[in-house]
Amino acid sequence: MKKIELPPRGIETLFGVHDQNIKYLETLLDVRVNARGQDLSIDGDPKDVETAERIIEDFAALFGEGKAFTDRELREAFAQIAEDRAYSLRDYFTKARFNPSGKKQVAPKTATQRRYIEAMQNKDVVFGIGVAGTGKTYLAVAMAVQALMQKQVSRIVLARPAVEAGERLGFLPGDLQEKVDPYLRPLYDALFDLIEAERVTKLLEKRIIEVAPLAFMRGRAHPLHSKILTPAGWREMGGLKVGDLVIGSDGKPTAVVGVFPQGEKLVYRVTMTDGASALACAEHLWAVRTASDKRRNKPWRVLQTQEMIGNLRCFHQYRYELPVLSAPVDWEFRHTPLDPYALGLLLGDGCITDKTSPAFATSDVELVSSLELALGDMHLSFRRKSAVDYVITNPAAGHGGMIVRNPLTQALRGLELAGTYSATKFIPEVYLYNSADIRLAVLQGLLDTDGGPVVQAGRTCRIQYTTTSERLRDDVVFLARSLGGVAYCRRRKAEGRHPGFARGREIGYRHDAFVLNLRLPKGLEPFRLKRKADVYRAQGGGRPMRFIKSIEPAGVQETQCISVAAKDSLYVTDDFILTHNTLSDAFIILDEAQNTTSEQMKMALTRIGFGSKAVITGDVTQIDLPAGKRSGLIEAERILSGVEDIEFVYFTEKDVVRHRLVQMIIRAYEKHQNRNGQL
Repeated sequence: MKKIELPPRGIETLFGVHDQNIKYLETLLDVRVNARGQDLSIDGDPKDVETAERIIEDFAALFGEGKAFTDRELREAFAQIAEDRAYSLRDYFTKARFNPSGKKQVAPKTATQRRYIEAMQNKDVVFGIGVAGTGKTYLAVAMAVQALMQKQVSRIVLARPAVEAGERLGFLPGDLQEKVDPYLRPLYDALFDLIEAERVTKLLEKRIIEVAPLAFMRGRAHPLHSKILTPAGWREMGGLKVGDLVIGSDGKPTAVVGVFPQGEKLVYRVTMTDGASALACAEHLWAVRTASDKRRNKPWRVLQTQEMIGNLRCFHQYRYELPVLSAPVDWEFRHTPLDPYALGLLLGDGCITDKTSPAFATSDVELVSSLELALGDMHLSFRRKSAVDYVITNPAAGHGGMIVRNPLTQALRGLELAGTYSATKFIPEVYLYNSADIRLAVLQGLLDTDGGPVVQAGRTCRIQYTTTSERLRDDVVFLARSLGGVAYCRRRKAEGRHPGFARGREIGYRHDAFVLNLRLPKGLEPFRLKRKADVYRAQGGGRPMRFIKSIEPAGVQETQCISVAAKDSLYVTDDFILTHNTLSDAFIILDEAQNTTSEQMKMALTRIGFGSKAVITGDVTQIDLPAGKRSGLIEAERILSGVEDIEFVYFTEKDVVRHRLVQMIIRAYEKHQNRNGQL
């Protein structure tokens, strides 16, 4: 027998009205608690006596600290401790209880609910499986709200599979929101119970909280013909499959872990300040940053296309900056028939029409020496024809009556460059899809001849390049973007321009000129020619940046979305634009998951991005899927049960926190099903 002393007021609170609290404790544990004055005595089974003693000692300490108790709270705490003896009354009143938004305190009412809360705190993915009325959804929403208010996540995504809203959605009255609201009502009810109504409305309007049927949540997609960059070059979105490799933000390959056809959707053309553009649906996700984010050193935020429409400028500046490649695209080295720097020089100042021997025209002796050195393996001769013209010949030709071909001409023919003029030159594919060193060397040759640094007061140095070849323009843009830079282009019309002069006579322009302004990342030297390199190094090259300039509807198209294994969830799409389809820094709740298909469950789980949590709830006894469709929740339970950082919490009728009859109803149905199964 144990004896504990309590003040009279404490004994009244502990015992409750008509001693209901202490009688409830005695039904849970094999003990008897008697009060004589301020002394309590406990007798019964030794193990139960020890548990009751800890409960009353914790109560005495908390009461002495000024803690207030209700009869309901005490009985709920007693029940949880009786089920889990390692749990304590102090834990219940100091650790398990939380106030998500300051409006209402939330506490677990059963031991399973407590384990559920602890799992959501400690694991990235939690499955709450069990009968209705056990608080699975409410507690998940409460934890999501707390994570949002404490800035552990930047958004909440609440989704349910609207099974009955599928084919019959069009027959329901009202607009789309009114059609699906009945299926989402439990999620709304939980939100409004935990947060003030006005605040919920603002969070929904800003899409910080997104409540949607699962079918609408998944619609983050590109058209099937959109280009996705891979280690083998560009591929169409519609041709990708799970296991394929695409290029991530660090320039390295990352695996595709999910492919989800989306059907026909309205898509938008998202155009950047450097002219790059990509097509995406309204729900597609973009990593962006504002000037305010940069000043406050905040991480990239994730917004949907539709969230940015009409909000692209701030104080006459573009609002949303997109990330660029953090490193050059890491393609494998491929052998090239001609030195890449030499190729760049010849594309810039070379004459490779194939009517005569190749020639090179420049007033920079340094460039002539560099070209001779780069072509040293070919043993060519540079014959000076004028002050600026050099003919490149084979010194072994024309001797002994034998035909000896010019190796440079042969190399140019093999690259299909022989016979091209200034307006038709291009960079062969073997140089475009090659290692970063090869690509940079080609670009350096082009910039040393037809480019240069541009210095402006108060600004960092930019790089300007000019060509009359439309194809070469596109190739230079490709090189700059593949190295992690940006390229801005304008067209200078030939018609109407003042003519140039050659030996005192006017020469009109035959072709339009394309003027490119380039920005390359720090650490990449755009010039080898000393006089240009010195200016660039002295002024500094700045940082490549691109902003969203416009978002315009582009019609309805067949679409698809993918998810990738990259830590930041980013991959490269059209024009080297970085985008992604997963939910980073989000708290995702998939409710009524027993009604998801296998494909939907996989889609939802592979949407989980870096810094995110996901809670999946469902009752496998209430599946409403069409005949022949396997529940994604049941399949996930079978496949993922042994995966680290994924926890399954199972609820029973003992955890029902609704009307007392609900537990009795559930037991009656279970008995009926078991009886039928035996028959």
